[in-house]
Amino acid sequence: MGNITKKGSGYYLNALKSKFKDVIMAVLPVTIIVLLLNFTIAPIGKELIWRFIIGAIFIIFGLAIFLFGADLAIQPIGQQVGSAITRKRNLTLLIISGIFLGFLINVAEPDLLVLARQVEQVTGGILSQWSLVIVVSIGIGIMVSIGLARIVFKVPLNKLLTVIYGVIFLLVILSSESILGIAFDSGGATTGSMTVPFILSLGLGVASTQGSKQSEEDSFGLVGIASTGPMLAVLTMGVLAGIKTLSGSLPQAEINTGIISPFFIRMPNVIHEVALAMIPLIILFLIFQFTLIKLSRKPFVKILKGLLYTFIGFVLFLSGVNEGFMEAGTAIGHAVASYGNNWIVILTGFVLGFTVIFAEPAVYVLNEQIEDVTSGHIKKSNILYSLSIGVALAVSLSMVRILVPGMKLWHLLVPGYILAIILSHFAPKIFVGIAFDSGGVASGPMTATFILAFAQGVADATPGADVLLDGFGVIAMVALTPLMALQIFGLLYKRKASNKGVDLDE
Repeated sequence: MGNITKKGSGYYLNALKSKFKDVIMAVLPVTIIVLLLNFTIAPIGKELIWRFIIGAIFIIFGLAIFLFGADLAIQPIGQQVGSAITRKRNLTLLIISGIFLGFLINVAEPDLLVLARQVEQVTGGILSQWSLVIVVSIGIGIMVSIGLARIVFKVPLNKLLTVIYGVIFLLVILSSESILGIAFDSGGATTGSMTVPFILSLGLGVASTQGSKQSEEDSFGLVGIASTGPMLAVLTMGVLAGIKTLSGSLPQAEINTGIISPFFIRMPNVIHEVALAMIPLIILFLIFQFTLIKLSRKPFVKILKGLLYTFIGFVLFLSGVNEGFMEAGTAIGHAVASYGNNWIVILTGFVLGFTVIFAEPAVYVLNEQIEDVTSGHIKKSNILYSLSIGVALAVSLSMVRILVPGMKLWHLLVPGYILAIILSHFAPKIFVGIAFDSGGVASGPMTATFILAFAQGVADATPGADVLLDGFGVIAMVALTPLMALQIFGLLYKRKASNKGVDLDE
C-alpha cells in the first residue's frame, strides 16, 4: 500500500478505481436494504430517502478518496516514523512519540468523530463531541506507547492483554452503567480507516528494526492494544468525574428544506472540523520530516498530496454521514421498531450485520493475510462467512438487548472478552495478534454510521428502552466478534499443524 508512492500516474488511477470499487461494494448493500425497507414496512418519507441516497453518494466518493489518500500518506508516515524513532535506540523518545502520534492520528479518525457527534446529540451536550474525542485520543496515545514498548521488550501479547482487560473489568465494576456503551463503542470506533493503517505501519516499522525472528508476530497486536485505550480512558473519566447517571434521547429532527442544499449549507462547518482534526498531525509530520525522517523531495511531495486527498475525502465523507446517512438510519430503526413485531427488528439487525461485514473491504485484506500465514490451510471463504455470521449475531443480539427489559450490555461484553482473553493463552501467538487487531476490521465505517444510528432509532421507538443505555454498545458487540472467531480458527489450524509435527509457537 505504501509503495503506491513509487508508482506512476497509471498506477494512481488504477488504485483510485480499486478504492471506488471496494467502497461501492461496502455501501451498496446497505443502500439496497434501506430502499427495500422504505418501500415495504418502514417508510421514512420521500425527502429523507433522497437525502439518504445523496449522502450515500457523498460517502462513496469521500471514503474512496480518503482511503486512497491514506495509502499515499498515512501508512508511509507511520512506517517511516516508526523506523526512524526505533533506530535512535531511545526508549524515552519512543514512548513520547507513541503518545503524541497515537493522540494526533486518532483525533483525525472519521469513525470517532461520527460517534462523538452522536454522543453529544444524545446526551444533550453533557458529553461534548470534542471532549470525548480528546479523552479517547489520550487513551489511544498512552496505549500506543505501551504497545511499542511491548515490541521493544518482547513482552508476550496475551499476558499484557490479560492485565489490561483485568483493569478494564475492574473499572466496569466501579463505573456507572450509563457510560459503558460509550466506552466500549469508543474502542471499536477508534480502530477505523485512519488509525488502523497508521498504527499497523508504525508497529511494522518498529518491529522491522528489531532483527528478530519474531518480528512478524510482534508487528501484530498494536492495534488491539491501542483499542483498549478508549475503554480505559472513558471509564476512568466516568469514575473520576463521579458520573452516576446519564440519560439520553434522540434530538428533535431538524426541519431541512430541500434535498441537496443541506449538504452544502453545513459543509463550511465540516471543513473547519476536519481542519482541526488534521492540522496537528500534518505539523507533527513536518517536524519529524525535518528532524528524523528527511525524505527526498519526490516522496515528501507525494505524501503531502496524499494528505490533501485525505482531507478532501474526509470532508465529503462526514458531509454524507451528517446530512443524510445517519438521519435515515435512525428513521429506519424507529420505523422498523414501530412496526410492532420484535422478530422483524431482530431479523433486520441480523441481515444488516451479515451484509455490512460481508461487504467490508478490509475483511478481504484480513482474509488474504490469514490465508498467507496458514499457507492456504484456512480458506478465505471460511473466514469470510464465519465473520459475517458472527457479526450478524452480534447486531441481532444488540437488538435483543434493546427489546428485552433488564438485559444489560455488560451481560454480553464481559463474558465475551473473558472468553477472548482465555483463548489468547491457547491460540497461536500470531493469531492472537491478528485477532485483537481485527476488531476494527469488523467495526468499519458502515457500523460506526448506519448500524449505530439504526440501533438508536430502535431504542427510541421501544417502550422502556433508553437511547443512551441501549442505543450504544452495538459497535463494541461487532468489534468483539473477530477476537473470538479468529482465535478459534487459530486453534483449529494449530491442531492441524501439530498433527504434522509443526509447532506454530516456536
